[in-house]
Amino acid sequence: MLTFIFILKNLSRHRLRNALTILGIAMSVLSFGLLRTTVDAWYAGVEASSSTRLVTRNAISLIFPLPIHYAEQIRGVEGVTTVCAGSWFGGVYIDEKNFFPNFAVDTRTYFDLYPELRLAENQKADFLHDRKGCVIGAKLAERFGWKVGDQVTLKGTIYPGNWDMTVRAIYHGRDTHVDETQLLFHWDYLNETLKKTSPSRADQTGFFIIGIDSGDHAAEISRAVDQRFANSLAETLTETEKAFQMSFISMSGAIVTAIQLVSSLVVLIILAVAANTMAMSARERMGEFAALKALGFGGGYLALLIMGESLAIAGIGSALGCALTFPAAAAFGSAVSQFFPIFQVSHTTVLLQGIAALAVGVAAGIAPALRASHVGIAQAMRRIG
Repeated sequence: MLTFIFILKNLSRHRLRNALTILGIAMSVLSFGLLRTTVDAWYAGVEASSSTRLVTRNAISLIFPLPIHYAEQIRGVEGVTTVCAGSWFGGVYIDEKNFFPNFAVDTRTYFDLYPELRLAENQKADFLHDRKGCVIGAKLAERFGWKVGDQVTLKGTIYPGNWDMTVRAIYHGRDTHVDETQLLFHWDYLNETLKKTSPSRADQTGFFIIGIDSGDHAAEISRAVDQRFANSLAETLTETEKAFQMSFISMSGAIVTAIQLVSSLVVLIILAVAANTMAMSARERMGEFAALKALGFGGGYLALLIMGESLAIAGIGSALGCALTFPAAAAFGSAVSQFFPIFQVSHTTVLLQGIAALAVGVAAGIAPALRASHVGIAQAMRRIG
């Protein structure tokens, strides 16, 4: 108890300096948390992927289409339970700044493959019966103020023209890791329109989403699917949904690495700030440490006082930084929702923040603690006065 009182007394000696140090640590912990959350947001699609879903695309590149009749041959592969055709539509609402993910999908099978998308049965039925209907995520509806029954017109980029749709359903994610910023509409609507406007582009799809009976058979089924179309005019590449998502992240790997390096640099900044404060505190109290030694307190006890103060400063700063991370992430995530639909602070990030602050507290206190424990009584007493 006496030790705890000593630590609190020491914290209150230089209130402004300690307050600024705590604030500096809090801001560093906050920055570290936001950077780690940004990395998590980059990998959100990977984390949300399912082991029982495969994606088949053109072996050359995703921008090259596949014939729609491939779906029947894929269904014939052992282990395949569901096949859904899909195409990235790439439309915008009014102008380019209103960008969001939008896909044309085979709506007869899509929601069987993605049970994490929850929508009311009556809305789902209305959507399935309206060829020009669309389903939107709850966050997308909130962003534009859309509601069921509203008319929406997308301006095509990959598929030119104005595409009129009616909002028939709004889906919610099964959990917070589900992207609620997408718009989904009927692939048949896209294909039938292309038959009239661009016949050469009709009856083609961008990719196939494949449901399989077990994730343990993913590699075997992927090879079987690709072998069916070997040496054809449109060879395929089939991979797990996770690998498919990772292929996009690999394109921006340098950015992710840079963010991770900066987050590590932030920890070093925290260490520098805390170490400077503790060094100053220990240097100013060398005379007191000598007096305590003369009264019979050992070097280990003096080291405990210094280390306790260092950990207290780091702990308070860490707690404040962690507390600020959640509202800061919510505000930042709202601002960048167009690019990061899922921007949430994970338990792992908070744990890393705490570990980083603890490590900083220990590292910053080691040198001053050792110095205090080895202080010579006579030498330190000369400094008094």
